[in-house]
Amino acid sequence: MKVAIASDHGGYDLKEEVIDLLEELDVDYKDFGTDSTESVDYPDYATPVAEAVAEGEYDKGILICGTGIGMSIAANKVPGIRAALCHDVFSARATRQHNDSNVLTMGSRVIGSELAREIVSTWLDADFDGGRHQRRIDKINNI
Repeated sequence: MKVAIASDHGGYDLKEEVIDLLEELDVDYKDFGTDSTESVDYPDYATPVAEAVAEGEYDKGILICGTGIGMSIAANKVPGIRAALCHDVFSARATRQHNDSNVLTMGSRVIGSELAREIVSTWLDADFDGGRHQRRIDKINNI
């Protein structure tokens, strides 16, 4: 599995924690930035990650900002992306199983690093259930 990851300034510290987890799990990843807590614009980081996932260069993406909302909105503008904002483990599992999400967004000002690690681990491990959920994904893709 190949994962693209990025954050804005508000998500930088949590992104570094998630990168540590990816390394522990031996997940192949690319960090698309940012590289500090200096103020930047989240769409500049959400877009390249979403495009890389949509083009199939990466299997999944992880985006982190202060709330996760801006990253989610920006990523979902890219055709083929199903970005899901998750702040709990149940939602992380459900969005993979039912929505086949390919980008996870989180908010560093909403959750702590331990919960973020649980969410990422769960999201990476969960599989899409297919079946009745596939026709719903097909309808989303046709919008």
